[in-house]
Amino acid sequence: MRAFPAVLAALLLAGCGSLPDLADAPWTGVPQAQNPQDPATPLVARPPHAGALSGYGAPPRARRTVDSFAGEAAKRGVELIVPWFEQTPQEVRTQVAKILAEGQTAMDAIAAQDPARAGFRKIFVALDDAVYPVVSSLNRWYLMKETQPDGAMREVCNEAVQQTEQWLVGVSFREDLYALCAHFNEEYQRGERAGLRGEDLRLLEMTMRDYRRNGFALDAATRAEVESLQKRLSEVSNRFDQNVTNCQLELEFSAAQLAGLPAAFLDASRTATGRHIVRAQVTPDVVTVLENASVEDTRRTLSVARHSLAVEENGPVLAELLSTRARIAALLGYAHWADYQTEIKMAGTGAAALEFVDGLIDGLEPKFRAELEVLGALKVAETGKPDASIHVWDYLYYQNRLLSSAYGVDTAELRRYFPLERVMEGMFLVYEHLFGVRFHPIEPTRPWVEDLRLFVVEDSSSLEPLGAFYLDLYPRDGKYNHFAQFDVIGGKRLPNGIYRRPVAALVCNFTPGAPNEPALMTHDEVETFFHEFGHCMHAVLTRAEHGRFAGGSVPRDFVEAPSQMFENWAWDPDVLAIFAADWSDPSRGVPVETLRALKQADLATKAVWYRRQLGYASTDLRLHMGPVEDIAAAANRAMAESFLPAPPGTYFATYWGHLTGYDAGYYGYAWADSIAADLATAFTRAPEGFLDAQVGMRLRREIYEPGGSRPVEDSVRAFLGRPSDARAFLAGLGLDG
Repeated sequence: MRAFPAVLAALLLAGCGSLPDLADAPWTGVPQAQNPQDPATPLVARPPHAGALSGYGAPPRARRTVDSFAGEAAKRGVELIVPWFEQTPQEVRTQVAKILAEGQTAMDAIAAQDPARAGFRKIFVALDDAVYPVVSSLNRWYLMKETQPDGAMREVCNEAVQQTEQWLVGVSFREDLYALCAHFNEEYQRGERAGLRGEDLRLLEMTMRDYRRNGFALDAATRAEVESLQKRLSEVSNRFDQNVTNCQLELEFSAAQLAGLPAAFLDASRTATGRHIVRAQVTPDVVTVLENASVEDTRRTLSVARHSLAVEENGPVLAELLSTRARIAALLGYAHWADYQTEIKMAGTGAAALEFVDGLIDGLEPKFRAELEVLGALKVAETGKPDASIHVWDYLYYQNRLLSSAYGVDTAELRRYFPLERVMEGMFLVYEHLFGVRFHPIEPTRPWVEDLRLFVVEDSSSLEPLGAFYLDLYPRDGKYNHFAQFDVIGGKRLPNGIYRRPVAALVCNFTPGAPNEPALMTHDEVETFFHEFGHCMHAVLTRAEHGRFAGGSVPRDFVEAPSQMFENWAWDPDVLAIFAADWSDPSRGVPVETLRALKQADLATKAVWYRRQLGYASTDLRLHMGPVEDIAAAANRAMAESFLPAPPGTYFATYWGHLTGYDAGYYGYAWADSIAADLATAFTRAPEGFLDAQVGMRLRREIYEPGGSRPVEDSVRAFLGRPSDARAFLAGLGLDG
């Protein structure tokens, strides 16, 4: 996912599809790597049909400094800066005061202009200019509140985020700024200031749309109430996020209770007493146990714990979140929050989004029930209980058993082929080849954690520095608990004419390696890595002139599409041949028959996986199309109707981070998946398949670079040569188009 500060998502102040057929022949290339834990290990294996993949046989990536890119940047009128991360609470407080004071001065200067003499650039572009440094600072503090290992720093960064979001809300409700914009817009509509085109015209239209959505067509008293509620919503959203981030729960199990778990997991989790710790807030821990623990009571215990995280802290917070959103929507004239949120997305209305979700739920019903019967039969056979049924704590375990028994895939054994460092290097080569770029490791300055990594992205032909990205790979206490891409610095043309290139951060929670082993990934995590890195490239490759349109600043039900499309790469044998090899014997690649079986197993359980996603989407929309009296019961009921019932007495929504930022928007994953499947067809039909650089460069130019600077429908049409349709998506689900 792409992480958004809640106020930016609400106010817009800043700016699995069909799979290709597997090849029959195994690859035979033998990597020269002798140390799979070395990030600098070169990869020289060459899969069949790969074409001239740049980076093959390249020497280890030499570490450079940011300053070494300054000359090339200056030649091209761009600027690349490394973010300055505060190290102490006082530094944060000082910077908050400084940034907001400078922002206030800039806003006051814009508002003081004579409306008759101020032009488009002095109003609309100037507003984008003034907000930009504030949003860049907000991004930095938002990232640190989610990743800083020091609790005091997380707390002060959370305070900084709240204070900054409050300021941004206040700016969006300033009467003097609205009057200035409205005057220009009226003059423009009469044709007196014609000539705006493309991104500039879009900036005018989106700014005026935002003012309408803030209530500027209503009376002053109503606007004042909306402003107060938006500020309160920002506070409550941040409290919800902070409670999720800070929540920790360790469960202790005996070795017998964890029967079936991989030896590496048992070794890493063993305590001095010989028992084992499972962290209920760490997703890889939870998934590993639920996939492998043969003791049902262990799975049930962990599932109950996971579904009950942050209940005491976030139960009342979620109630206030929903009621505040509903009140804002009502004051602005919307039927509910879902209509308010979807108005600016591709869906357009909450009803259209829910119709999309319900249609998929109904369409998948026969396949879903058939898949549950298969899993249920496995449970009956294993337990000897003829009335045994599949519960929410069972489906991952029996899917894993199905992989092994019916398809011969051992997911724990499969991890051997995906050592993290090697996967990362191979993924880099793929993205470099497709997008015509090169990644250079840089020593991070003032990092917030010791094992933080930083890379500069350079155009491989022109040598133009395009941006930079951080990698924060492993879990720790107080860290964001899943996988997400965070903006740090957005792309933008500065007032001096120089283009500031973006910086992004990829926050991950991969399981560290056991003693004498490298960190190993599941195939699902390989998919996730390719997905999240797609978000990173969407941010870094932008060419949008104005900050509010840069990178992934696109409708929320589209933003996942370019990244979800890259999940296909984790299934392609030519791509996997680049990096998938047994860490202890690099001459052993993933057998093609294993890939084929893995794909067949994925399709055999696709409805279960997708109905879970649709359960979340349905829950999200129904909570925001209220009114809802008992939120826990409503959430659990919506999930049970779409997927499987949550454990009795639990309240999973209190630990569901998507309820801020993706509120009334979780359906967008499935919506975007439909588009992603269609985008992927451009590669499946290309001569070099998923390694076709010509299609990759078209993707960069038509989807990644424009960002939100033009309607996403236009970008999709430019890339595909036609409007998008759902045929590939539905075919991948086993449904008719």
